[in-house]
Amino acid sequence: MESENQSSRTSSAVRELVETIVLTLVTYFLVRTFLFETYRVVGQSMDPTLEQDERLIVSKLSYRLHEPQRGDIVVFHDPQDPSRNLIKRIIGLPGEVLSINQGQVFINEQLIEEPYIERFSPDSYPPTPIPEGHYFVMGDNRGNSSDSRSWGTLPAGDIVGKASFSYWPLRLWGPVAHYDYGEG
Repeated sequence: MESENQSSRTSSAVRELVETIVLTLVTYFLVRTFLFETYRVVGQSMDPTLEQDERLIVSKLSYRLHEPQRGDIVVFHDPQDPSRNLIKRIIGLPGEVLSINQGQVFINEQLIEEPYIERFSPDSYPPTPIPEGHYFVMGDNRGNSSDSRSWGTLPAGDIVGKASFSYWPLRLWGPVAHYDYGEG
């Protein structure tokens, strides 16, 4: 009788352990697929805003609730190698005309404020309409960034999510510094 009770308790404990593991895995995959993902910054294209090897939490839910805004820092599939993800800042929105003159960015012929830039590069870029469903993205370190200036506009469908929280290194713990242009 006691051996049946022992066997029943062992079977019950194993079943609970398996249920817990399955529930944990299902929850992890649902969260990773629909809500959040982690990202490691590679390179210096977002200096000084983000550092090499900084670890971020990316919100996939943000853009299910609202459209990306100018100033948002986004993770997206690399247009030149979709197996990799990149991180840049949204500068131009669908339907706008973007140009760059001596490193200064103009949207619909209006100079935009970019307080997150430490060093402007002397680049120029001709007036370019941004198609519907596309964004113009650039790194904050303009002299060291492969971005929309070299490979064109970014399709909205390639955006993974909005960088929302830095968790490593610990000295950088906190929300990611987006710039709010107050446009929407």
